[in-house]
Amino acid sequence: MDNFLDMELFVGGRWIPAATVDIRGGGPGAVKATGTTYEAVYALANEGRVDALAVGANVPVCFEFQAQQGLPPFMGDLIPGGYGRQLWLRELGLPETAGPSADWALLMAGAGNSIGNMRVRQAAERLRDRGHRDRLGFTEGEVAGRGATFVDHLVTLGLPVAGSAGVQGDWPKILLTVGRDGRYYLDHALPDDEAQSHWLVKFPHGPSEALATILRLEMPYMELARHLGLRAHGEIRGTAGTLFIPRFDRDAVGGEVHRHAQESLASLCGLAGFGVVPTHNEACARLAAVCTDPVSDIAEYLRRDVANVVLGNKDNHARNTAIQRRDDGFIGLTPLFDFAPMMLHPDGIARRMRWKVDDGGHPRWGSVVVQAALASGVDRSVLVDTLRRMVGPLRSLRARALEMGIDAFVMDMQRPVIDNVIAQLSLL
Repeated sequence: MDNFLDMELFVGGRWIPAATVDIRGGGPGAVKATGTTYEAVYALANEGRVDALAVGANVPVCFEFQAQQGLPPFMGDLIPGGYGRQLWLRELGLPETAGPSADWALLMAGAGNSIGNMRVRQAAERLRDRGHRDRLGFTEGEVAGRGATFVDHLVTLGLPVAGSAGVQGDWPKILLTVGRDGRYYLDHALPDDEAQSHWLVKFPHGPSEALATILRLEMPYMELARHLGLRAHGEIRGTAGTLFIPRFDRDAVGGEVHRHAQESLASLCGLAGFGVVPTHNEACARLAAVCTDPVSDIAEYLRRDVANVVLGNKDNHARNTAIQRRDDGFIGLTPLFDFAPMMLHPDGIARRMRWKVDDGGHPRWGSVVVQAALASGVDRSVLVDTLRRMVGPLRSLRARALEMGIDAFVMDMQRPVIDNVIAQLSLL
C-alpha cells in the first residue's frame, strides 16, 4: 500500500493534481504524522487561495510543507463513515469494527468519488477501472422499490465498489445520477456530459419502526425548516420509505458539471476523527473567520440551532453541518441537511454540539446570543433580531406540521420545548 495519497481537485471542468499527503510517522494502518504539500505548478497559479481551489479552508495553497499529527482534518470528510464504512471494510477484508487504523486503507480505496470537489487519485483509478461494467440504468420506481434487478446489481458490485457508499452517516445511502434518458445510474458510472441531476438516496435502516418514522419525516421536516426561515435546497422526494435528496455540491448545466468544495465543521475547526465535538462557540469563531458573509451565516447558524432544539434533531454533530467553498471565492454555510426528528432514535441520542455555557440540552437563548456575538464579532442586536423574528413561525409550527402530515405525537413530544423557546425569544 502506498505511503502517500495524491489529492485531486475539480477545477475548470477537469480533475487536476493539487496536493500530496504522505505519511511522516508510523505507516499505513498506524498513521502518527502526515504532511501535506501542494504541487509546485498548482501553488504557483493559486497561492493563497482558501476557496474551492484549496484542499481545506485551514490549508491555504502555498509552497510550504504543512505538517500534521495524524491525518489532516480535511481528510476526515473523505473517509467513508457509518454504513458505508462497514461495507468498505468488508470489501477490503478488514474487521467491521476496525477503528482509525483502517482509515488510510479506506481513503486509498473509498475516496474516489466523495461529496464535494476533491478525491484521492488512487481510489478514483480503482473506480475508473470498472466504470463501464458498472453502467446500468434504473427507473425511479426500481430504485425506490429496491427492485430485484437494482438490488442484484448492487450485490454483484458489493455496493461500495460503486463509489456510491463513500458518503458518511448511519443510514444506508448511495449517490445516483440521472442521465439524459431519465434513468438513475451509480454516480461514478455516468460521464459528466450525460448527467442531468445528482441525488443522494437514503434507504430504510433495518426493521425498526422508530427508524422508519425518522426517515419518513425527514422530507416534511425540511419543509418545516423552510417555515422557520432556514436555508434549504431543492425538493426531497420520497416513496416507499426511500428518500431522493437533491445534491447541492454539484450543478449540471449545459452538459457540464460544476463541483463545489464541501467541508464539515469538524474539519473547519481542525478536528480529526469521528468522535470529536467542537462547541458552538468554536464553530461560530471559525465561520466568522472564513465566510464571505459572516453576519448572514452566523444568523443562519443560530436559526438552525433553534430549529434543532424545537424539533428534536439531537444528532447535531460536527459533520452534519458544513461549508461550501466555490471557485468564485464564495465561502459560506451549505444548505441544511440531515435534519430529522432524531429524538425518536431508539438509542436515545443526546444533543451533540452545545454552547460553552448555559446549554444543558435546553439552551438559555439570552446567553446564546451573547456567546455567539463574542465568538463571531457579529453585532448582538442583529442576532437578537434574527431570533425574535422566529417567534411568529414558531407559534404556527405545530399547525403547519400537522398540515404536512407529521404525526401529532411527535409534535406533542416537542410542545413543552417549543413553548419554552417561544417564551425565551419573546423576552430577548
